[in-house]
Amino acid sequence: MRYGETDQMGVVHHANYLLYFEESRTALMAARGCSYAAVERSGWALPVRKAELRFRAPARFEDELVVRTWVEKLGPASVTFASEVWRDSDQTLIATGAVELACLDIRTSQRKLAMLPEDLRKALQVELA
Repeated sequence: MRYGETDQMGVVHHANYLLYFEESRTALMAARGCSYAAVERSGWALPVRKAELRFRAPARFEDELVVRTWVEKLGPASVTFASEVWRDSDQTLIATGAVELACLDIRTSQRKLAMLPEDLRKALQVELA
């Protein structure tokens, strides 16, 4: 943990966990050949529709954290990623959560909800828990 991610008590500020989740899911998508940049270049956007966090133990300055992320659910027009944050030194579960992304067609100015593109669905299907 970097000092700037902690509060006055040296505990990681809660808002940072959503950033950790985002970093982990973008890495997962890139590893599956469907980076956010490539998805957007293809005319699709994946905005956050819902986010959940549950804190189980504090993370502190200089803790090394491991974030594990997987696809929890694939809907017709959405994907939900679940994540766990672990302290590496003692394997303590720090936080759990999930982020649901909607699929939008951004090829027009209307930006309508759309079905997940088939290539994206196939790439993420292998990550379903």
